[in-house]
Amino acid sequence: MDVRVVNRCRTAGFRMATPKPGDLIEIFRFGYQHWVVYVGNGYVVHLTTPCKNPRPGSSSPFSVQGGKATVKRERLEDVARGCSFQVNNYLDDMYKPQPAEKIISCAEKLIGKELRYNLLGWNCEHFVTHLRYGKSHSEQVELLIMGTE
Repeated sequence: MDVRVVNRCRTAGFRMATPKPGDLIEIFRFGYQHWVVYVGNGYVVHLTTPCKNPRPGSSSPFSVQGGKATVKRERLEDVARGCSFQVNNYLDDMYKPQPAEKIISCAEKLIGKELRYNLLGWNCEHFVTHLRYGKSHSEQVELLIMGTE
């Protein structure tokens, strides 16, 4: 499956990018961004919290029940649910990415597992950056904290 992603670069304008296995994809939801890792053939792996009305791609940072979330493998188009998204390997200049095979292998070993979830300390962005770089990071959390100081 050929998946084309709008990559919104502030300096380069709009261009089409095809995600490669191991790429991070940022999905623009209302009020927040959901993060997934592309594993190939139109599929992604992501950390998702339970929703009251679950369906493919269901996730919300506000639906945390008991601080747990599940790792799922789903089609990118199902997770995006009509929202715009982009390839965003924003930490590549700061950290060396793991080899794609390692990212995918680690992600696939976690599918179906229930993991801790904390909006500020271990969310979907922390999860995918840890897979790609071996270090967890959330720019959303940093911006949120800076905005409240």
